[in-house]
Amino acid sequence: MLFYLSALLIVVIDQFLKYLVVKFMYLGQSLPVLNDAVKITYVRNTGAAFSLFVGFSPYLAFVGLVVAVAVIYFHYRPPTANLTLQIGLSCLLGGSIGNLLDRIVRSYVVDYLDITIWPVFNFADIMINIGVFFIVFNSLKSPPEQKEEGKDVSGTV
Repeated sequence: MLFYLSALLIVVIDQFLKYLVVKFMYLGQSLPVLNDAVKITYVRNTGAAFSLFVGFSPYLAFVGLVVAVAVIYFHYRPPTANLTLQIGLSCLLGGSIGNLLDRIVRSYVVDYLDITIWPVFNFADIMINIGVFFIVFNSLKSPPEQKEEGKDVSGTV
């Protein structure tokens, strides 16, 4: 249940921040936060990451839906006690649904975080990246030693 609540919280935060940007800024407007290094800039992204595949929003919405279903599937595959993996999957689910909602409702994704040296992105994108980080980190951890009737895999007692 906590898995779905955390994913829902990510979606709510994401959609609220996007609502504020759309409501109180005009398209292309940029507001400095930390001089010119960090700005809030309202852009519409009809493509994927880095504005790749511009104009393919319906297809990207389908991909987002497939990702969400896959994440839910993998949530039930590993032991739910694997906290690192579950955090990663929850972040990935929340971020994917946040951007998927934009594609379905608006036909584009609202992006607003502008760090000048990187394409403009949003909170959902951050959560997707954090999720991927946790999933990769989890896959790089050493598996627990397997024991076989008093002996571990190396053959020592």
